[in-house]
Amino acid sequence: MELIAGLPELTERHWIAIGVGIAAVLVVEALYLLFADAKSHRDRINRRMRGMTGEVSQQDVMIKLRRERGLAANGSFLLPLGWLNTLIVQSGLAIGLPRLFLYVALFSVAAGIGGFFQFGSLLAAGSFAFMAATVVPIMVLKYLRGRMLKQFGLQLPDAIELIVRSLKAGHPVPVAISLVGREMPDPIGSEFGLVADEVTYGSDLVTALNNLQARVGHPDLPLLVIAVSIQSSSGGNLREILENLASMIRMRIKMRRKVTAISSEGRISAVVLSGLPILMLVAVNLITPGYYGDVWQETPTLVGLGAGFLWMSIGNLMLMKMVNFKI
Repeated sequence: MELIAGLPELTERHWIAIGVGIAAVLVVEALYLLFADAKSHRDRINRRMRGMTGEVSQQDVMIKLRRERGLAANGSFLLPLGWLNTLIVQSGLAIGLPRLFLYVALFSVAAGIGGFFQFGSLLAAGSFAFMAATVVPIMVLKYLRGRMLKQFGLQLPDAIELIVRSLKAGHPVPVAISLVGREMPDPIGSEFGLVADEVTYGSDLVTALNNLQARVGHPDLPLLVIAVSIQSSSGGNLREILENLASMIRMRIKMRRKVTAISSEGRISAVVLSGLPILMLVAVNLITPGYYGDVWQETPTLVGLGAGFLWMSIGNLMLMKMVNFKI
């Protein structure tokens, strides 16, 4: 009682302030839930479904999605270098080849200018520009392809199970695949939607699935293509086959995660050993600019840096080979 009596008495102004504070918290929470729900709804809708409005036909959306991925209107590759076109398509980039090459050219010019101002040499500027135009884009595309394959692989069992449920409901295979294109988010939603569109506009189902494998390149997709191909040619219980396939893919994902967890120490070691020399070089250059600045132009310095980078790259490749396992 004495403690309660010692507390200050709340006036009307205090109660108003408390009420305003509670109201502000509730408004912020309501706005967060509103926008979070809208964002999650947008994430559930894939690019193909967002493009299918009343003014645009289904065929136009299919052609647009192909061109955004670096393909021709008929779905064929545009570049003469097949491996490069395959890498661009499988990376999942949706900006088109002209814009991609424009970004690479601008990045190359900026890297060349930066190299020239840093080292004052046309050779260094050309080297930086060449690296920015070839090595860096390929590394970025490979990283994007790896991320795309990971996302697609995690969604694939759910997509196969959705196809199985649709088949149990009595729908044919093309309708079940189109259901995946309508209900699932990217990247698998738009990819299976393209399969459904190709079947709609004259392609057979096996050819459309082979085109899907060429666009994505996931190692588990051939199993789906073979299952559908065998069923379409010789018959069989496709639902049971797809159920077993979804279970097997889930087990493979589980095994990959176990391997990743076991090899995590080696991966961290590779990252530390790769980044430490670069961080030390940057730190020394910032703390004592003249330590390397006085000998940047000397030939032995350039040869030594090149040899060190080469040996470090070989060591990184060996470390990555030791911690990467194919399942």
